[in-house]
Amino acid sequence: MILPAVRDPRFVTLRRGGTLTDADHHLLALWAATCAEHVLGLFERARPEDPRPRRAVEHARAWARGEVGMMQARAAGGHAMGAARDLAGAPRHAAYAAGQAAVVAHVAAHELGAAAYAIKAARAAAPAGTAEAAGRRECRWQREQLPAEVRELVLDDQRLRNALCWSVFDC
Repeated sequence: MILPAVRDPRFVTLRRGGTLTDADHHLLALWAATCAEHVLGLFERARPEDPRPRRAVEHARAWARGEVGMMQARAAGGHAMGAARDLAGAPRHAAYAAGQAAVVAHVAAHELGAAAYAIKAARAAAPAGTAEAAGRRECRWQREQLPAEVRELVLDDQRLRNALCWSVFDC
């Protein structure tokens, strides 16, 4: 489980009674897509013929630009996660990262799912004995990509939900 039982109003849009602006929601989706794309090659090497995770990342970005609707982005995310089902390790986590990135259009708090799965993918792909260090490097890289406008929000979310997201944000 990567979402808390009670939704944080900072990740609920203004029109739904929260405090998240559309602009910041879009930035969260773009950051999640960046995190997922960073490890996407781990899936694509295992399944080069399967475009579903790549399409999910593209849909996350297209949604942020206003080119596709939330339902299209969410569906693309579901398809990416479907691509992961019969896989294990790094390819599976990379596909899940892509799926989580696309569903940020539906629920902004999935931004940590994309980042967490990307870290898990980096750990799983690392040579024996280096998984923790690889995960910390991926976490630090992700933080460097954070837009200034949502940086503190995401860092606080990581702190608050680290236990729910497999304790991967200790970097």
